[in-house]
Amino acid sequence: MPLPVTVFEETVEPAVKGFIHHPKIATGEGIVLAHGAGSNSESPLLVAVATGLASLGVTVLRIDLPYRQQRPQGPPPPGSAIGDRAGLRSAAAALRNVVSGPLYLGGHSYGGRQSTILASEDSNIADGLLLLSYPLHPPRKPEERRTAHFPSLRVRSLFIQGTRDPFGTIDDLKQALTLIPAETKIVTVAAAGHELAARSRLLAVGEEIAEAWREFFR
Repeated sequence: MPLPVTVFEETVEPAVKGFIHHPKIATGEGIVLAHGAGSNSESPLLVAVATGLASLGVTVLRIDLPYRQQRPQGPPPPGSAIGDRAGLRSAAAALRNVVSGPLYLGGHSYGGRQSTILASEDSNIADGLLLLSYPLHPPRKPEERRTAHFPSLRVRSLFIQGTRDPFGTIDDLKQALTLIPAETKIVTVAAAGHELAARSRLLAVGEEIAEAWREFFR
């Protein structure tokens, strides 16, 4: 039987909106997952990963970042990143009121990147990061590395990366992670691009990512 998923909304500032996955037997662990640019909290990849983590007893909150709450479609507008990180902070605080154990942050692409920047600014915001398809650089622009904050990132971080991701090769990501003064790990998804899985493979990949999370963080 599928585990229950309910709408979550908290009218703080910035507001927290999304969905929460309730495990059958909760371990006390919790994770906030944020979507990529152009997507939302109903991203099939986030749903699959949240389902996998909830099966391990983790309470999962999938959120719509503030820019997505303000506009239903399109990428983040210029200047929205600071507000989106504030939204991640609000979501982390909201989930801490639900769970009693370790709390994690992360998400897909843009959502994961903003999680790393927030954690580099405040190492107490989370006990670890789960980063799906970290956007190391824009496609075809490998010189534009998005790693300036990595030396300040002191939170254990698990990177899930497709071997055909145009936002960064595995070798380039390995090199970039040497800048992070905390434990890191890369788990590769063979022949996968930035979305990590076709719809037919989403549930299986979600379970694989959850297992990688369990091995790294537990």
